Amino acid sequence: MHLAPRLLLLLILPPLLWAANAVFARLAINSIGPLWLNALRWGLALLILLPLGWKLLATPGARAQIGERWGYLGVLGLIGVGAYNGLQYLALQTSTPVNVTLIAASLPLWSMIVGMLFYRVHPTRSQLFGAALSLAGVLTVLSRGDPEVLLRIQLVEGDLLMVLAIAGWAVYSWMLARPPAHMSGAARPDWNWAEFLFAQCLFGVVIGFAAAGAGEFVAPSMTPDWNWQLLATIVFIAVGPSVIAYRSWGLAVAEAGPAMAAIFYNLTPLIAAVLSVLVIGEWPQPYHGAAFLLIVAGIAVASHRGAG
Repeated sequence: MHLAPRLLLLLILPPLLWAANAVFARLAINSIGPLWLNALRWGLALLILLPLGWKLLATPGARAQIGERWGYLGVLGLIGVGAYNGLQYLALQTSTPVNVTLIAASLPLWSMIVGMLFYRVHPTRSQLFGAALSLAGVLTVLSRGDPEVLLRIQLVEGDLLMVLAIAGWAVYSWMLARPPAHMSGAARPDWNWAEFLFAQCLFGVVIGFAAAGAGEFVAPSMTPDWNWQLLATIVFIAVGPSVIAYRSWGLAVAEAGPAMAAIFYNLTPLIAAVLSVLVIGEWPQPYHGAAFLLIVAGIAVASHRGAG
C-alpha cells in the first residue's frame, strides 16, 4: 500500500502524541495530582471543542438528543475520558512511560476478551495464540522480566492500574463499534467527529472533576506547583493527545484501514522509550524489548486471516 505524505503524517501523529502524553505527564505529576491533571486536561479540551460542538448546547433539539442518550454518552465519558486517562496518570506515579505504553499496546488482547465475554464474538485459534503471546508480553512488563516476581506477587501498582485502564478502553472501543439502536443507522444524530467527542466530554469532564474532588477528600494530594512547565504540559496534552491525535486517528483508520493503523499504533512504546531517554533520562531495559516483540508478534498472529 502506497502511503502518501499526508496519510503517513496522520498515521504517525497519534502514536507520537500519545507517547509524548505519557512522558510529559510523568513530569507533570511531580507538580500536580494525577486526577487533577486529567480533569484540567479534558476541561481545556472541552473548551477547545466548544466552537465546533456549540450547536449541541445551543439548540433545543440537539440538547434533547443528548438527553435521550445520556446513559450511553455518560458511560463513554466515564470510561474514555474520566477513567482511562485518570488511571493512566495514576499509573505514572509508580510506573514508567515505557511500561504504560507497552501495556496499552496489548489492547487487541483485551478487546478479544471483552468481545468474547460480552458480545459473543468467539476468537479463532490464531487469535487465541496471538492473545497468549500478547499476554506473555504484558506479564513480561509486570514482572520486569523476572518470572519469580509474579510468583511472589510483587507487582508495581502503576502497572496494574494501567492493565485496568486498557481493559476499560477495550470496553469503550466495543461500545463505539457496537452502539445501541439509538446511536445506529438513521437513528444516530447527525454529529461530526468533534460534536461526538464534545458530547462525551460533557459527561467525562464532570466525572473527571468529581473524581479529582473525591480523591482529594479521601487522600489529599500535593498543592499544585504552578509554573510555566506545568501550564505548557496541560495545554499540550489538551490540544495534542486529546484533540489532534483523536482526529488524526479517525482519518487514518478511515483511509488506511484498521490493520495498517494498528501497525503504526504499536510505534507508541518505541517513541515513548526514545522520549523517556531524551526528556527524563529513563533508559529502557532489555525486558522492554522482549515484551514489545511478544506483544507485536501476538497482534500479527491474531490478525492473520488463516483457519479459525
